[in-house]
Amino acid sequence: MWASDQRAGVSLQSALSDRVRPWHLLDVAAFLFGAGSSIRRTSPGVGELTDLSLVAITGISLLTTVTAVASGLLAVVVLRFTVGTLWGYAVEYANAGGQWSDTPFLVPVGGGLVAVVAAYAATESLGTAAWAGFWTFVAAAGVVAVAVSFAAGYRETSG
Repeated sequence: MWASDQRAGVSLQSALSDRVRPWHLLDVAAFLFGAGSSIRRTSPGVGELTDLSLVAITGISLLTTVTAVASGLLAVVVLRFTVGTLWGYAVEYANAGGQWSDTPFLVPVGGGLVAVVAAYAATESLGTAAWAGFWTFVAAAGVVAVAVSFAAGYRETSG
């Protein structure tokens, strides 16, 4: 694959720049966060900076490593679902003629952010806070969509 790219005059750097996008850094960060959090939870002493040596890391069991990789991949999936849902909501709202500063757009986003802060303050769990924020956003977006549909239908029949 790369040999044919080089024969065609395409360098490795340009071939990679066509495949690697800036948002892939978010995937890497989510994977490292998920894997690191899993290792920190299951391997006592690894969470301290003084113990992050090669000796401490190689002492991690195979089960812990597999669990960490699975947690990292799950974090990437959750990130993709969350960002995809929020981005899709924003793009579809703008495509329908709305502005990102409109109240019907900001209510679900603001509600989700408030839920994140409240859940984190109550539980000190980032996962729980993200879960609460996402589902609050989804529920608020649904309620706003129904309310806007009723308001638009009322205007059409009474106009």
